[in-house]
Order: sequence, then C-alpha cells, then structure tokens
Amino acid sequence: MRDFHAAGRSPAFATNAMAATSMPEATLTAIEVMKAGGNALDAAIAAAAVLAVVEPHSTGVGGDLFCLYAPAGSDKVIALNGSGRTPAGLSLEALAGQGLSAYGAASAHAVTVPGGVSAWEKLAKTYGRKGLNELLRPAIRFAEDGYVVTPRVAADWAEVEAKLKQNGADIFLPGGRAPQPGTRLRNPQLAATLRAIAKDGARAFYTGPIAAEIVKDLRARGGFHTEADFAAGLDVAEFVTPISHAFAGHEVWECPPNGSGIIALMLMGIMDGFSPGTDPLDPLRLHRHVEAARLVYRDRDAFLADPTQVDVPVEHLLSDNYIAGLRGLIQDDRALETLPAAGHLHKDTVYIAVVDADGNCCSFINSIFQSFGSGIVAGNTGVVMHNRGFSFSTKPGHPNQVAPNKRPMHTIIPAMAFQHGKPQIVFGVMGGQYQPMGQSWVLANVLQYGLDPQAALDLPRLFPFAGKVEVERGIPASIRTALAAKGHKLEDIALPHGGGQMIQLDHQRGVLIGGSDPRKDGCALGY
Repeated sequence: MRDFHAAGRSPAFATNAMAATSMPEATLTAIEVMKAGGNALDAAIAAAAVLAVVEPHSTGVGGDLFCLYAPAGSDKVIALNGSGRTPAGLSLEALAGQGLSAYGAASAHAVTVPGGVSAWEKLAKTYGRKGLNELLRPAIRFAEDGYVVTPRVAADWAEVEAKLKQNGADIFLPGGRAPQPGTRLRNPQLAATLRAIAKDGARAFYTGPIAAEIVKDLRARGGFHTEADFAAGLDVAEFVTPISHAFAGHEVWECPPNGSGIIALMLMGIMDGFSPGTDPLDPLRLHRHVEAARLVYRDRDAFLADPTQVDVPVEHLLSDNYIAGLRGLIQDDRALETLPAAGHLHKDTVYIAVVDADGNCCSFINSIFQSFGSGIVAGNTGVVMHNRGFSFSTKPGHPNQVAPNKRPMHTIIPAMAFQHGKPQIVFGVMGGQYQPMGQSWVLANVLQYGLDPQAALDLPRLFPFAGKVEVERGIPASIRTALAAKGHKLEDIALPHGGGQMIQLDHQRGVLIGGSDPRKDGCALGY
C-alpha cells in the first residue's frame, strides 16, 4: 500500500471496462465508446483520434500506428503493423541528385507516407463494432469547438517552437508563440480532414483533394512524394505475426520488426536471468538494467530494419543462447567500456490501453515520432506530418538504409503479458527509443517487485544515452553514488523519460487495475 502522506495517486479499479491514455479527454472518450456498445478496439481508435487533436505534438492523422489485440476468450494475440513506406522516388542516389548525403528531422525527406489512417480503417472493419463515421465524432468536436492546452503538453510544445516557426506551422503558434497552459485552441482545418475520413473512410486521406494537397506541400519542400505513393498507402496497414519471449513467469507479446519490440523482449530476457531482489531501486538492479539496455540497443542499431527488404535475424536475437551470452557480458562491479553510443534524440508518441466488458484487450500506440513530427503542417489540411523517416540510415549498405518503398526502423511498441493463456497486463511506454527500456522497467516493477500499475509507472527512471546515463531527479543521491562508483557517467535531464499506461487484469477477483503515468497529463478510468 502506498504512503498516503506522500504525493501521488492510487491505481484505478473497475469491474467492467477500463481505459488509460495520456489525456483525460481521450480516456473519457474511450469509456463513452464502450458504454455506447463499442469494444476495446473501437475505444482505442476513438481515443487516438481525440489525442490527434488535443495532444498534437505526439500523434496525429499524419503518423503511424502499431496495435496488439487479444479477443476475449482466446489465447490468440493479433498484431497489426500500421507503419508507412518511403516514396518510390526516394533513395540515396535521388538525395545525391539534390546535393544531399543526409537530411534533417524537419525535412520533407523524413516524411514517409503515414500508415495510421489505413490502420484505423483496417482494425475497425476487421475487429471493431463501429465505423469511423461514429468513432471520429469526438475528435471532430474537439477540433471544431476547441480544447484546452494542459501543462505537460505546453512544456513539450515550447521545446519545439523554433521548429514550428522554421516550417511555417503558424496554425500551432497562436500569436506567434507556443501556447501557455490553459490556452483554448481550435483546428478547423483538421476537423475538415477528419470529417472527410469519417464520411468516406481512409480513401479520403490517401486519394483525392487531401492527398493532393499534402503531396503538393511536400514536393514544394523538396520531397519525392507523389499521389501514387499516397494511393498505395491506402492498404499499407497489415496484420503480422507477433513475437514473444518469457519473462517472470509470463509470456510477453510484441509486434515484430520493423518495430523494436524485439529489443524489449531481448532486454527482458537478459534481466530474467538475474535474481530480482526485493528493492526496485537496488543499485545493482539499475546497473544491470542499464548494461543490458546498452547491449540490446547496440543490436537494434545493427540489425533492425524492414524485414520485407532485408534479413532481420529475429530467431537468433531471441534465442536463449544469444540472450544468455549477452547476460554473461554484464559485470556486476563495473560498467562495460566498449559499447557504441545509442541513436537519436527522444521522441513523442501516445499509448492507449483498453480492456472492455467482454474481456477484449487492446494495446495501441500512435505516433508522429519527434515532437510535432517534421514540424510540417501540410497545406490546408491541418495535418502534422510525422518524421519517422529520420530513423533511416544514410550509410550505404546498412540494413536500415533509406530506400524506395521501405519502412524505417520503428520505436513504437505496444505490449501485452499473458499467463496460462490469458492476458494479464496490457501496457506500453512512450518516449521514442526509451520504450524498450521503459517496458522492461515497468513490467518488472509489477511482476518481480510486486508494485501495482500506478506505483510501477511512478517509480523513477534512468536510461543510457550517448555514453551517459540520463537520470530523473527522483533517483536518490545514494543510488547515484553507487552507480558512479561502477563507472557510469550520470546526467540529469530536463524532462522525464517518456510516459506510460497499464491495465492489469485480476482474473481471480474479476477486477481491472489501471495506472497512468504522472509524467503526462492523462488518467486511467473504469466502470
């Protein structure tokens, strides 16, 4: 039981259904959809659309999506890859023709054809109970009538004010600056785009006037996009075979590459071989976790790519022998000195967990990658274009090399933990490349250290990045000293690591237990 004298909050409890998202408006929308007869998947789509309006720096119509869905009464996990591909005309040779050997995160070249809307439609038609015409109504209402900017959203918005100015995204700079907390905003252009999708489905986004307007804008910025590329994006979302690995007596499920769920599974596999102890902030646990993360992120940077274009050695990376070999490299008395630094800057994403009254479970993550993606708001559509293509390598011969019609390495990873063929925990952690580290951290907090979902999300975090270990202010001084003594170079960070949502299913008592990350402005609600 938590200390009720201390700051914080208790987990949410319910007996019928529950949703957890990073914004109250989205969580309430999910609950209302389920009360109106929708299932967990319907609720997730509606919540994601609302987040595209009220948390515009993290997600949107111009982004990608990954989803895990567990139908009630089945031990089956359904995975969907809703990530988009590069334009057919984009290649290293084409970039060289523009005098480029690389491109920036705010470039049109970082914009792949978004896959999120394709995924919304495919999921709703295949497993949902309601159509997009109904599911998008709450988002349209917020875009037309207005929403209020919350504190964490405002803080993230201010961080990228310069990028929005650089790309002329004036619609998100009222009065020429990032909005303050409590500011009420509208996005009528996005409302019109959402109305078109609600009326005519995904084809309204990938063909016709909206696609033409987006293509025109991107090409004016040097992009290689064509209307044919967008038309091909209509069916880009596809069901794929999920991957899994054992952890703490459970089977953890993830989407396969090009997503980086495999990295989370590898990290959990390494940590599963250590005795967890009793203190979730034991310096030895933190040291081992950091070292394991450094090893698996090294492999991410070496192997992770689009498996339709290159060979990604999934079975090898998840094999017990390989994971045990990585574990054997970790020395309890000191940090390793020979690993390369990890990749790019932290990113923005939204994660949604939903369990409905029938027991259907949905783990759903929608993203425009970095905060406000590329910073490009395409034409008069109100749509923020993601910059997922910034994850590509421009090194010739690299597995993740930028190439035509290719999906980039992806960071967004929805997850579920099963036991005895039943879903036990629906969870996800936001924060770009932090996500595998974050997933393994919060899941271990529950399964190995006995914390409830809210306490597991509340616990302070750290992350190895660029040769240092970034620590939140909540990491105590004594632990910092112990880590430094092992050779870790610690660095304080301005903003905390990611965010997250979690719903735990207590099948014995018939209770749902939810948590929502205090690093965001959201909540978990149930009924």
